[in-house]
Amino acid sequence: MIYSKEVENMCPVTKGAYHGPAPIPEEGKWVQAKEIKDISGLTHGVGWCAPQQGACKLTLNVKDGIIQEALVETIGCSGMTHSAAMASEILIGKTLLEGLNTDLVCDAINTAYRQLFLQIVYGRTQTAFSEGGLPIGASLEDLGKNLRSQVGTMFATKDKGPRYLEMAEGYVTRVALNKNDEIVGYEFVNLGKLMDLLKAQPELSGKEALDKIRGHYGQWDNAAKYIDPRKE
Repeated sequence: MIYSKEVENMCPVTKGAYHGPAPIPEEGKWVQAKEIKDISGLTHGVGWCAPQQGACKLTLNVKDGIIQEALVETIGCSGMTHSAAMASEILIGKTLLEGLNTDLVCDAINTAYRQLFLQIVYGRTQTAFSEGGLPIGASLEDLGKNLRSQVGTMFATKDKGPRYLEMAEGYVTRVALNKNDEIVGYEFVNLGKLMDLLKAQPELSGKEALDKIRGHYGQWDNAAKYIDPRKE
């Protein structure tokens, strides 16, 4: 340790009582976090890249300072999906501090990690008051049983109006309009269910599989007409 001459010439003064850091809530316990191994919790957050072309939703499950689980969801950028693949391999097994100082390839994923780091080290996780936290694999519940990210995609112009392209239920194949050309419902295909069906029954034709899993929402049966939102 190097001290300046001014400090060396100072007389020592005894420091007062040390009470340690303020405790933070972690998985149903109050913890005085002094080292990275004192940190646990599951949480998620969102990050964006500098041109704001795409975004990332990142979920981490940290136990005793080690990242045990990572869910990386991205939207809006094709290259970001490959970055997410790399990040999923990079993050697991690292300490929370290592992850903060790791190049996660995509700026949106880096930004999301920074947001999560702040939540976790300040005791603001989703599991702050959940006794024992959540098991490894808990983030998959956000995806549902088909293990696909929930995505909403809508397009609209002033002259031609809105187009529903993707909803929580799935890929929108047709939109139902009333006599005033207002949207009153839509037809959708859940791609997760479609793939599960085709894997279970490979003998089915594409049309047969689609007919089995196609669904409707809204006033579908009473519509005046139906349009393909991608072509009409």
